[in-house]
Amino acid sequence: MSIVLGIATFFLILVALFLILVVLAQKAKSDGGMGAAMGGGVAEAAFGAETSNVLSKSTIYAAVIFFVLTFALYLGRIYERKQAARAAGSALPEISAPAGQTPAPGAATPLTMPMVPPSATPAVTTPATTPAATAPETPAKQP
Repeated sequence: MSIVLGIATFFLILVALFLILVVLAQKAKSDGGMGAAMGGGVAEAAFGAETSNVLSKSTIYAAVIFFVLTFALYLGRIYERKQAARAAGSALPEISAPAGQTPAPGAATPLTMPMVPPSATPAVTTPATTPAATAPETPAKQP
């Protein structure tokens, strides 16, 4: 498929160059422009008295061919991209997971808490107790 698209691209470049040359060879309505600068009589000598008719028809045909080739190349590139994605299997990259123990289907998996080092745990502070708030100690009787 890419060979066909390459050949079509080559023909598109040739048609574009031909279209540029035909447009530049045409005579302007005010008898000036590039057509007159490149020797306006040369085109009339090559095609006869109907030069403007031949050049305008060839411009129309070249423009139609240019747009048809451009649209065909667009559709061909879309088709080529879809085929490449289909051959790859997926457009998303595959990420490998580390090898580990996989639970059997239907088996319950235990929940685990992440290990946190003791230095990372926040210190729990309790409100300071006042002597008035505590019960007085009674001295123990000795026998």
